Amino acid sequence: MARPGTLVVATGQQVGLFSGPSYTIYKALHAVHLAGWLTANGIPAVPAFWLASEDHDFAEVNHAVVFNARHQPRRIEMRRSASNQPVGGVVLENPPVDELRAAMEGLPFADEVADLVAEAYHPGVTMGHAFGGLLRRLLARFDILQVDPMLPAFRDLAAPAVRAAVETAPELTERILARNKELTDSGYHAQVHMEPGTSLVFLLDQGQRLAMKRRGEEYSTNGRRFTAAELAGHAASLSPNALLRPVVQDSMLPTVAVIGGPAEVAYMAQSEVIYRTLLGRMPVAVPRIGFTILDERSAKRMERYGVGLEDCFAGEDAFRERMAARLTPAALSRAMRETVKNVETSVAQLNSELTAFDPTLAKAAANSARKIRHQLSKIQAKAGRETMRRSERAMHDASSLYGLIYPERHLQERLYSIVPLLAKHGLGLIDQIHEAIELDCPDHRLMVL
Repeated sequence: MARPGTLVVATGQQVGLFSGPSYTIYKALHAVHLAGWLTANGIPAVPAFWLASEDHDFAEVNHAVVFNARHQPRRIEMRRSASNQPVGGVVLENPPVDELRAAMEGLPFADEVADLVAEAYHPGVTMGHAFGGLLRRLLARFDILQVDPMLPAFRDLAAPAVRAAVETAPELTERILARNKELTDSGYHAQVHMEPGTSLVFLLDQGQRLAMKRRGEEYSTNGRRFTAAELAGHAASLSPNALLRPVVQDSMLPTVAVIGGPAEVAYMAQSEVIYRTLLGRMPVAVPRIGFTILDERSAKRMERYGVGLEDCFAGEDAFRERMAARLTPAALSRAMRETVKNVETSVAQLNSELTAFDPTLAKAAANSARKIRHQLSKIQAKAGRETMRRSERAMHDASSLYGLIYPERHLQERLYSIVPLLAKHGLGLIDQIHEAIELDCPDHRLMVL
């Protein structure tokens, strides 16, 4: 039932295969949490999820990455010929649910989760409908509104803001360029590249989303030309670019806050001038919450080997070496430390004597000392690798931990879909994530289950 005065906490994501990256769910739950807090404090609010179905870069959304019981990443992909078609309207012919099921082999809730995915992603349904359907199933108890901008009713609601953007394009472009300079001069960056001829809108024509160029009051695409007045008269057939899109969204919704990732918050820093010109208002940009989720067994392994999340960020080889340091025989580790210490002492003494005798020789000795330190470091690393090679269990643990925490040098939430995490921990994970969100702590969190 509609309730006058109710505000919206909005978020959204590109409609991708099997719900996209797991931070999609974190954004949605963050919006739920903030809307609940506002309501409890006397400001009625509801969460809304914008299905970014207009985007046409299929390669960005045609895949999902999951893992198996050994935390080995597995990429699942739907292939099709390149097209400028909005991805939300792409009809699924043979969604790779069986491949998903096989890729999550050994995870305790894999079949239950794969069955749930299959209910949403089945032949004949569009990508947008499947994505929205899976989110509704996973987040059913939170009652999140979904907005699909490709639906005719929403296109009609968006048309006034799109029309105004076309009619004021020269002014908006000038203000955006000035805003970009203001940001870069202040030490930030312009997330979206903008030139005087950049169009804020795409043309939706015969199932395609076509990029346009603007020159004064004239637009062009694929050899066709339109006046600004002609485009403004067909605003429902236009699609906003990345800077105009949030403004169009918030022209349709009474948005009080937007939950976004780093790139989305950066977009809004540029879009501020469009908000001010077209709407005269702007919602609060709230950085989304982030999680790395570990099982208790993996957390205990990290404690045993003396490694933390930050040790993953130097790469898998460095991560293994850090683990190996805890396994290297004590006598060997002690000998290495003493050798390094003795070398440093001897080098310092030699440098003092040479400086007094001939400063140029001191410089040469300093260069030689750096080489000695480098060689000692290499010996330590080789000893660590040999230690790991002799321990099959340690090799397995290192691969499993790295694959779960920082797969392919990405944060877990940016590479893996939520699907394998649900297959590992069960569907109750959704409630656990919601309960773990703290509005006053938007930092990335380690969550141990």
